[in-house]
Amino acid sequence: MPIRTLTDEQRAFVEAIRDFARRECGTREQREALTDHGREPHNQGLYERIADLGWLGVAIPEAYGGSGGGAVDMCLLCEEFSRGLIPMGFFPITMMAARPVERFATEELKREILGGITRGHVEAIAMSEPEAGSDVGNLSCRADRADGGYVINGQKTWITGAHAATHILLVCRTNRGADKHQGMSMVSIPAGAEGMEIRPIETMGGREVNDVFFTDCYVPAERLVGREDHAWPQLMAGLNNERLIIAAQAVGMAQRAFDDVLAYVKERKQFGRTIGSFQTLRHRLADLATELEATRLLVYDVAARVDVEPEAMLPREASMAKLKATELAKRMTLEAMQMMGGYGYAVEYDMERQVRVALVTTIYGGTSEIQREIISKTLGL
Repeated sequence: MPIRTLTDEQRAFVEAIRDFARRECGTREQREALTDHGREPHNQGLYERIADLGWLGVAIPEAYGGSGGGAVDMCLLCEEFSRGLIPMGFFPITMMAARPVERFATEELKREILGGITRGHVEAIAMSEPEAGSDVGNLSCRADRADGGYVINGQKTWITGAHAATHILLVCRTNRGADKHQGMSMVSIPAGAEGMEIRPIETMGGREVNDVFFTDCYVPAERLVGREDHAWPQLMAGLNNERLIIAAQAVGMAQRAFDDVLAYVKERKQFGRTIGSFQTLRHRLADLATELEATRLLVYDVAARVDVEPEAMLPREASMAKLKATELAKRMTLEAMQMMGGYGYAVEYDMERQVRVALVTTIYGGTSEIQREIISKTLGL
C-alpha cells in the first residue's frame, strides 16, 4: 500500500515486521534451519513468538484478545510476512477459518477459537473433496444427527495445515435438497477427535496439505458454527476475506522476487558490464515494477472498501484482486528465474522455491479460471 496512505501506527507495524524478518529470517541459513531445508512452510516456535508480539490478532476483535484491526491491517501482515520469507505459512488459512467463527459461532466457540489464534494456535478449514474442488456444492461428506450431536463420515482433501491445526472447520452435508448449495453446515472439530485421520499429501511446496478421513467421528452439537444447513451463505459472506488474504500474500511474494532479481542484475556481470544495464532487462524490470505497483493499489483499494463496509459483498473486486495478484506472483517469480539464469534454477538460492510457492496461489482459494468466471458473471455475461 502506498506509504502515504498508511497511518503512523500502520507504518510502525510494517517496519516492525520488516525488522523482525531481517533479524530472524534474513539469511539463507536461518531460513533453512526454520523450514527444514524448505520442506516446512510453517515454524510453530517462531509463530508463537509472533503471537507474543500481538501480531496474529491484528484482525481479531479486542473482545477475544486481538487488536481489532481491519482488512488493511491484515493485508499488511500477510504481504510483509510473505515478502520477508517468514515461515508462518498457516496464518492465511487460520484467518480464513476465523472469519466464519467470528461472524456466526457461539460466544463460547469464539472465545475458544479466536482467543486461541491470538496465542498462536493454527486453524484449518476443510471444504474440498475428491469430487468437489471448485464445485464445492457437490460435496458429500456427511454429518448426521445422533446422540445430541453429529456423526461425521467422509473424506476431505487438499486441507492446508490440518496436521498443525487446533481445530478443523468442516464444511459438510447435513441435508440434501433440489439446490446443491442448500443443506450444508459448518462444524468445528478439535484436533485429535476420535474417528478423524489426517494423512499428508506430498507436494512441490513441502508439507502443506492433507487428506482428512472421518469414520463415525462424533462431535457435540455445541460445535456447530452458525445455522444448520446454512453453510453456503456463511461461506459466501467470507469470500472477500479469503481472496484478500491470498492477494496480499501474493503481492508480498511478487515484491520479494522483484527485490531479489533487482539486486542480482545490479551485481551480475556479463560482457564486461552488469546485466541490469542492458535495455532488455531494464525495460523488463520497468514493466514488472509498474505491474507490481498497480496490483498493490488494487488489493489495498479492495481492503479499504471492506474496512468501510465490512458486511458488503464484493465478489467482482475481491476476485479481481485475487486473480491479478496471484497471476502476477507467478509471472514475477518465473521472470525473475529467467533473468537469474542457472542461479535462479539452483536449489542453493531462494528463487526456485519462490517459483514453487507462487505457482499454487493461482490454484488454491479458487483457481484463476474460477475467478474469471465470477468476474464475467458480474458483468452480465
